Amino acid sequence: MTLLRLDASIRVEGSASREIADIVEAEYLQEHPGATVERRHIGVDVLPSSAWGSAVGAMFVPESDRTPEQRGAAALAAELVDELFAADSLLFAIPLYNYGVSQHIKTYFDLVMTDPRANPAETKLLAGKPTVLVTVRGGAYGPGTPRAGWDHSTPYLRRMLCDVLGADLRVVEREFTLVGVNPALDQFTDQAAQMHREAMEVGRTAGRMLARTTLLAAAAR
Repeated sequence: MTLLRLDASIRVEGSASREIADIVEAEYLQEHPGATVERRHIGVDVLPSSAWGSAVGAMFVPESDRTPEQRGAAALAAELVDELFAADSLLFAIPLYNYGVSQHIKTYFDLVMTDPRANPAETKLLAGKPTVLVTVRGGAYGPGTPRAGWDHSTPYLRRMLCDVLGADLRVVEREFTLVGVNPALDQFTDQAAQMHREAMEVGRTAGRMLARTTLLAAAAR
């Protein structure tokens, strides 16, 4: 079994999304102790933002006529899609940045979608593939909060992973990660601690379910 784990946080130490993803991964490996975990940390080993434009350009010219930049970008897109194909299950750890989609995961999906194998009109690249999305937010964005509706990342990630790529998706969410960092949020310390505990427990359950659905998906192939 192979688990592809993709992190988009700009941090390694102290990353809230990595903490929950580590829990999911640990539970997965508890069920599949011999599994391989392939890793790509696009928040640290950043994909070049210029690659998408070059990859799009490469789609409209014969390979022999492509520029070196276009060939490199097309090869990078193919590498990303190869990783998705090779994995039996997927784990994405994506934080909310400035109310929107992390530039790193946007570049990732933009590149993936330039590969002919990701054409949603022909196939679902991740059709039925067991996937966990871990996403964290510094504040609170639920109904009735001052920032309700300001999370423009999670809906996009669900749309891409489920509707466009066809993944069998479970989502683990944690809010108020900036409590204890931003003094203006100190009044929410107890609430944030409860959210943290709940997110860790949901992560444990998601990790076990990811392992089990991976076995079921493999048996159905």
